[in-house]
Amino acid sequence: MKTAEKEKVKFTDWNPSKYITSKEDVIALLEIALEENDPDFLLRAIGYIARSKGMTKLAKELNIDRVGLYKALAPDGNPSFKTVFKLLDILGLRVKLEQKKSA
Repeated sequence: MKTAEKEKVKFTDWNPSKYITSKEDVIALLEIALEENDPDFLLRAIGYIARSKGMTKLAKELNIDRVGLYKALAPDGNPSFKTVFKLLDILGLRVKLEQKKSA
C-alpha cells in the first residue's frame, strides 16, 4: 500500500501596508500601537504606514535615501525622534499626549 503523497502548501508574507488605504487606517493603527506601549510595535506600525505611502517618495521628502529609510524603520532600526517626527509631519500627523487613566 502506497502512502499518500503530502501536498505542499505555499505561504506568502502578509503585508499590512497593502491594507492601509485611508487616514483613518493610519490613525487607528498608530493608536493601537501606542496603546500597546511597545516601542518596537510602534516602529513596525510606522514602517507599515510609510510603505503604504511609498518609501521612495517619503525618503525624498525626508532628505534621506530610500535604503536609509528602510534601515531606520527595520525591526532592528533605531530612528531618531527627529526622523520619526518629521515622517509623521509629512504624513500629516502629530503626536499628542494625554495623562494615563488610573487603573
